[in-house]
Amino acid sequence: MECNKTCNCNCTCKENDNCSSREEMMNNIRGFNFAIVELGLYLDTHPDDAKALALHKEYCKCYKEALEKYQKKYGPLSIFYPCNKWRWLEQPWPWEGGNF
Repeated sequence: MECNKTCNCNCTCKENDNCSSREEMMNNIRGFNFAIVELGLYLDTHPDDAKALALHKEYCKCYKEALEKYQKKYGPLSIFYPCNKWRWLEQPWPWEGGNF
């Protein structure tokens, strides 16, 4: 997985922030989250691996950018994102058939 420097996400287009679908953006967030956790586990036993440390730092940056982009477009994913309205109340909950 690599952070696309053109639009700061892992999407296939190179033009702008509107190129990613909601599902694609969530998959990028999940992918970066997975990579960060796995690299963290690896770094627990290999703390001097400079390449892994650099990759972890890059993925953390990409994760943060992907999360910010998603939340600006679709609303907060957690209580830690500031907003003026509780937008997640407008959509069905997972047990009501919601996608996320």
